[in-house]
Amino acid sequence: MTRPHDTVARWIALTIVIAMLTALAFNALFGQLAGVWARPPLSEIGLLDRVAVVVRMIEAAEPAQRPSLAQTAGDSGFSVEWSVNPDRFGLPVVEDDDFYSGQEVFVDLLKWPQRRVEGFEPTDWSGPGGHYALLVELTDHSWLVFSTTSRSWGLAEGPRSAIVLVMVLISTALVTLVATRRLARPLQHFAQGVRRFGADFRAPPIEPVGPHEIRQAILAFNGMQAQLQHFIQDRTQMLAAISHDLRAPLTRLRLRGEFIEDSDQQQKLFRDVDEMQGMINSALAFFRDDARLEQATQLDLAELLQTLVDDYRDQSVDITFSGPPRLVYFGRPLGLKRVMTNLMENAVHYAQAPEIELQQRAGQVVIRVLDRGPGIPARLHEQVFLPFFRLEGSRNKSTGGVGLGLSSARAIVLEHGGTLTLLERPGGGLEALVILPV
Repeated sequence: MTRPHDTVARWIALTIVIAMLTALAFNALFGQLAGVWARPPLSEIGLLDRVAVVVRMIEAAEPAQRPSLAQTAGDSGFSVEWSVNPDRFGLPVVEDDDFYSGQEVFVDLLKWPQRRVEGFEPTDWSGPGGHYALLVELTDHSWLVFSTTSRSWGLAEGPRSAIVLVMVLISTALVTLVATRRLARPLQHFAQGVRRFGADFRAPPIEPVGPHEIRQAILAFNGMQAQLQHFIQDRTQMLAAISHDLRAPLTRLRLRGEFIEDSDQQQKLFRDVDEMQGMINSALAFFRDDARLEQATQLDLAELLQTLVDDYRDQSVDITFSGPPRLVYFGRPLGLKRVMTNLMENAVHYAQAPEIELQQRAGQVVIRVLDRGPGIPARLHEQVFLPFFRLEGSRNKSTGGVGLGLSSARAIVLEHGGTLTLLERPGGGLEALVILPV
């Protein structure tokens, strides 16, 4: 089986190799510019060419004329001295002389047998005033010393090391940034597709792009998405069939109840039929939940809550609202309206003094639905979110629905990426806390 070439492992390895090569290249380039160019070795400053000419001239002259000739050969930036004894030049003692490579160049320039040559660089002097110097032994064992000033723009070892370190870090960061963007872009594309599917079950499959491992993950997700869509479609068709099959016998049962002569028993039968019909409708609405297929859009959450509060006031139910006059949020309006309606219905039906608080924090929106009712025991704060769970033992619809309101509300909040929890209020009552990410 052929191995794929575009993989995450190879990209990581390639990034490390390129980062190392780039760092080495910058180090070498800076070494040439800040090292050799700013403070080059003696063999690369052009001194040897002038030395070769002067050595030929001094060796051809008589010993008595050599001091004056040496002085004449110098200028403002280049001095020449001749002496029989090299100690009078005051040159430093260098234990590790690294100029021996320059002897071959010097011999080639003079076309002469190899002479004794010693080179000195500005760093060889212990105190200030260091300069370049070249000590050359002539054929009669006398000595010439050539001196030139040091280049003042040379960098010391500490600053050069710091600059090299910074350049290595910058080059590594640039290479890493390019490589990580190459890997991060497909992951961002994948994450956007996943979020789109979470907001819309009918979302198209994600285009497989990026390295091999990411493409395989996208293909696996597309397969899972297709299975979920197929499952949802089958479930919707099955629920539609159940709805049709259950309503028909309930209708026949109600018709047969018309022939019951006992009016008391007849009314009991009709109440049971109506309750069963209501439970079927509520269950089908919960499982179908068309609000989950709603497209997300920009909405004014403060206005949505204020509208619900006004609707209750029209029914002579006073609900206190506190919050900003405007708060734009990206979500599904129908789903959020259903969440708040369910929570407010519970606060109005089971408690008193209902309140709604809306707050905006860093990166999230907080909604609190408060009341001063009997509350819910802390041990049941999670169980009440289970489908068909009710606190009272009776299944009579008049005592509180079929137990799907909180389940539906939490499902919608979770699909928005938020949380819905219940808390006990100090002094009695219940707090339904909704936290939605921005």
